[in-house]
Amino acid sequence: MLYPESVWRIPEREKTVYLTFDDGPIPEVTPWVLEILDRYKIKATFFCVGENVARYPELYEELRRRGHQTGNHTMNHVQGITYTVKRYIENVDRADRLIDSVLFRPPHGHMRLRQVKALRHRYQIIMWDVVTRDYSRKRSPEQVLEAVKRYTRNGSVVVFHDSLKAEKNLRWALPRSIEWLFENGYRFKTL
Repeated sequence: MLYPESVWRIPEREKTVYLTFDDGPIPEVTPWVLEILDRYKIKATFFCVGENVARYPELYEELRRRGHQTGNHTMNHVQGITYTVKRYIENVDRADRLIDSVLFRPPHGHMRLRQVKALRHRYQIIMWDVVTRDYSRKRSPEQVLEAVKRYTRNGSVVVFHDSLKAEKNLRWALPRSIEWLFENGYRFKTL
């Protein structure tokens, strides 16, 4: 396996899905996501960028107050493959002082094996098996929804983004994805 002991999907017998969001929190998108989740009575896991948590601490606290899980997504959304192990761990540690979670997701899903080995003793490394690519300008909102419909299965970890790049696709596809998942018998859990 590329990343030993990382979680890509949760073994589930029942129709269960783990909804996750990367890159926030930001005031332009995250409050809207929270309202959608509240409307459907769903809890999710937010993998937060430390600099966004530092910039919007009240928004981060609101995520936690509403009962959502949070995870570390590095301080500056850095790709592990472009950093030495030491510098990458330092960046993760800076974010940890603000986020304080045992969950970690590498930005872009990229890390060096030595970074994985250094982090896996302190964090549960959470990847995904359904990436919506809602951030891509080459994807339409309909294609984002189609990714959810096509690839979700029992125990899927689905990733959306509460970011400006994803906003247009997210605002259309997120509610429709949630409705489709409910209509198809899925229950929502957090990591």
